[in-house]
Amino acid sequence: MRPIDETLTKLTEELKVVEAALSEPDVASDVARLRDLSRRHKELNEISVAWEDLKAVQSDLATAKEMFNESSGEDRELWREEVNAAEAKLPALEENLETLLLPRDPNVGRNVIMEIRGAEGGEEANLFAGDLAQMYKRYAANRGWKLEVIEESESEHGGIDGATYLIKGEDAWARLEQEGGVHRVQRVPVTEAKGRVHTSSATVSILPEAEEVDVDINPNDLKIDVYRSSGPGGQSVNTTDSAVRITHLPTGIVVSMQDEKSQIQNRAKALIVLRSRLLKAAQDEQAREVGDLKRSQVGTGGRGEKIRTYNFKENRVTDHRINLTHYSLDAVLNGELDPYVDALLAEKRARQLAESDGR
Repeated sequence: MRPIDETLTKLTEELKVVEAALSEPDVASDVARLRDLSRRHKELNEISVAWEDLKAVQSDLATAKEMFNESSGEDRELWREEVNAAEAKLPALEENLETLLLPRDPNVGRNVIMEIRGAEGGEEANLFAGDLAQMYKRYAANRGWKLEVIEESESEHGGIDGATYLIKGEDAWARLEQEGGVHRVQRVPVTEAKGRVHTSSATVSILPEAEEVDVDINPNDLKIDVYRSSGPGGQSVNTTDSAVRITHLPTGIVVSMQDEKSQIQNRAKALIVLRSRLLKAAQDEQAREVGDLKRSQVGTGGRGEKIRTYNFKENRVTDHRINLTHYSLDAVLNGELDPYVDALLAEKRARQLAESDGR
């Protein structure tokens, strides 16, 4: 038996074990175990279906070749067509199965916490952060995802100082994961009197939404401060102490929330973000232990660390990681990001396949 067949046979046996476990009466009451089993069942079932589809076409091809060799005249030509049709289907089926067998990202299927902040460039950076926020809102709508505003703090001239969104969608993590990093803009700011092009930047962070069962937070590890919320320029926008700042003492992670008028609501939203940051920190630590820690998405926010440039004068968007340029800035800002996302996913898959072949 070939190594890949041995692997697929083992996975088929694991699928049976997982299905049996899911039928156990006590699983329904164990939220964490039910979630993990359901996710694994979905992965294994996809592999099983892909393998069965591939084997079916391989069987059809073998039969067609045998009949072709034994036939003559018009029948032989008919079987030649069957052979060609089966051979044409094989590459896509093999590629799909090969992809499904690659190591799975543990965050696939999770919702996404997206954080956007202005970086270098003062108020122009905040204005660009606002443009990015609108771009991702439109992209979420295009994909049929649900976007919830956790925090959105308007800057003095109509941009955003910072924004945090919860994006819900089955493929949200897979398609947004690589949006994290420094986004650079080149354009004439509205405050520029002489028409000179300036370069500014904003940062985007992508975090997997953590469920309560993922991260156990000890209340004694939290320092919670309440204060009066403020708007652009620092003016008070609430007469009560509804804003909340939560500090996770063991890690030093701080989350502040002031969008809601209720202190309870702000605290709940802050905990959502805190859990997601703690989950990401734990995943990064685990990756570091096996020597595979990814470079931080955001870095220092400096322009030299950019992943993508948006040039307004040339109507150009360039993704520097894959050297992809399209002269379609208007479309991109309108949420048409799929050409870049698809290319990044293809590059990631090719890299994974190369690493898999090299092992």
